[in-house]
Amino acid sequence: MTHTALLLALALAAFLILPGCASSLDDYRDEQPSLELDQFFDGRLVAYGMVQDFSGKVTRRFRADISAQWQEEKGTLDERFFFSDGEQQSRCWTIVKQGNRYRGTAGDIVGEALGEVQGNTLNWRYTLQVPVNGRVWNIALDDWLYLIDENNLINRTKMKKFGLPVGQLTLHIRKLSDGEVSQTLPSESGCNPQEGI
Repeated sequence: MTHTALLLALALAAFLILPGCASSLDDYRDEQPSLELDQFFDGRLVAYGMVQDFSGKVTRRFRADISAQWQEEKGTLDERFFFSDGEQQSRCWTIVKQGNRYRGTAGDIVGEALGEVQGNTLNWRYTLQVPVNGRVWNIALDDWLYLIDENNLINRTKMKKFGLPVGQLTLHIRKLSDGEVSQTLPSESGCNPQEGI
């Protein structure tokens, strides 16, 4: 058996065994403070994170500047990513709140992102288009956001392709205080919210 075939066999075995050990969103129903996306993601935020491959090796580090606003049940998140290798990316989310459920779209999201909040936690699932060596891969993301306190949130994301784990993302998001906002210049927004959601 080749090295690649062995790795695929081990990954498949892990994929088949681990789902039974996964946590449920209901596990967080009573956790406080409760997460309200339209309250946490409102104004300006900063995030720091890292991407790991399937083996756990850190492959990328980044900072993200986020500007968010809501009009009634519809929100816009303008995300600007600055990677340690010099690459920059942006994403413009349009999010609709429906009780404790959320729907979202963005330019590099296939279809809609669907999520639900229980207690301090959001589980958000969607397919992200990721450019890799001149091609675009559709990567399935299982996104978990945990509100730590009113100003801090931890985001853990598992990434899969063809049902197999390919990596994970860990992110700390912090709301900027009024003092921090007044000392920084807002970047020009290129955010054009998606229509029809």
